[in-house]
Amino acid sequence: MTYLLLAACFLLIAVLLSLAAGLGIRGVGAAALGIAALCLLVLTAVFDTIMIAAGLFTYADALILGPRIGLAPVEDFAYPLAAVILLPALWMRLRRRDDR
Repeated sequence: MTYLLLAACFLLIAVLLSLAAGLGIRGVGAAALGIAALCLLVLTAVFDTIMIAAGLFTYADALILGPRIGLAPVEDFAYPLAAVILLPALWMRLRRRDDR
């Protein structure tokens, strides 16, 4: 299984769970989501590059698309995007439950 396929599955699960948790992330400002996504992507680029450079983990060249941001392959950025998709929906769902 390539990292792209794994990342796509992870994103699909995040989207489906987000929809199931309360019809997505409506009610959360687009600007807030954009800022959160940008911050998480920058942090991912910085810290993944540091961890890869330190030899904590590696990626098999045959399993990645090729493009990298720093030392991190582009597939690695699916996980922070999944967090931006899923966590606000779960937060809104749990908050609604507390309001009852």
